[in-house]
Amino acid sequence: MLDLSLLGRLQFQHAAPTKPPLPPGRHDLGLFDTRDYVLIVPEGVEASTPTPLVTLFHGGGGSAEKIMPILRRHAEERGFLLLVPQSLFPTWDIVIAGNGPDRERLDVGLDEVAARFRLDPTHFAFAGHSDGGSYSLSTGLSNGHLVSHILAFSAGFMTVLAQEGAPKVFMAHGQQDTQTPIDTAGRSHAAKLRGAGYELTYIEHPGPHASQPDMVQLGVDYFLKDIGRSA
Repeated sequence: MLDLSLLGRLQFQHAAPTKPPLPPGRHDLGLFDTRDYVLIVPEGVEASTPTPLVTLFHGGGGSAEKIMPILRRHAEERGFLLLVPQSLFPTWDIVIAGNGPDRERLDVGLDEVAARFRLDPTHFAFAGHSDGGSYSLSTGLSNGHLVSHILAFSAGFMTVLAQEGAPKVFMAHGQQDTQTPIDTAGRSHAAKLRGAGYELTYIEHPGPHASQPDMVQLGVDYFLKDIGRSA
């Protein structure tokens, strides 16, 4: 029988919380000795009320500390949980050689969040920049039965070995991006996703490869558009 985990398929399943919720703030989850996961819990989250979750993947050579600022304020102001994984190696396993320890660690991280908070399966997003954008696209499309939204910024590639479900996709890419050129990255990805029938919002901006706050804002609005802003 084919092992779908090798194709990027997660084993995570939504379930009722079994542990006490974590208080508002930043939490190192203590799941791994090396490059642990971080969770941002906003004020006002009720553990028993379904809450949106964004899992944010860093770029190559990055870390949770480097990538977290692009979404932390949004999580705190808009009331969604923000899980920030860290790749075991300098970048994500799928970039180096294929699905392996990072997929396994992601299952552990998601299970831990779900054990403490009831998650909203209709607002369960993967997001990332650069290699993190590539990872969110690749793993999100392979797990569309779980992932409701993908927010990919400056993604260089997408490798989908076991396509499933129909997540909604937001992509933004810079016209002056010399690291992941727009013709072979953003525009190519958009054409393939549209051809496959995905719901896609694709935006080009005049900037370089660096994260663009206005594009991140649009991505968050896209993710939460049917929920609205918190007071």
